Amino acid sequence: MKPAAKTVKAKKVSRPKPPAQKKAPPPRPAGQYILRLFVAGATARSHQAVLRVRELCEAQLHDNCTLEVVDIYQQPALARTNQIVATPTLIIELPKPARRFIGNLTNITGLAVELNLSTKVKVAL
Repeated sequence: MKPAAKTVKAKKVSRPKPPAQKKAPPPRPAGQYILRLFVAGATARSHQAVLRVRELCEAQLHDNCTLEVVDIYQQPALARTNQIVATPTLIIELPKPARRFIGNLTNITGLAVELNLSTKVKVAL
């Protein structure tokens, strides 16, 4: 004699919903890039930082960028207000949130990524 087969009822399994897909950020309106570069005097490092940021502004942002260069020796109060502890320091005021890049600005690919620009930034060395 064979034992009687047991019938098992299948339970309804609820499947988790797939995560919401991230939407691409909207394009930035023109005229909303405000950059402030803090340098220390007329050193070679300061000069190179100014050139790199200006090249990025001209090549990628065109006329949509306002760049303010601040020499901390000439304007120490402004450096204190912005809590500058090392130079060069680039502060991206707009678009929000404000971000800081401190130190060597020779490789500005990271900066271009933060500004949602093309990663194919070409800057002459």
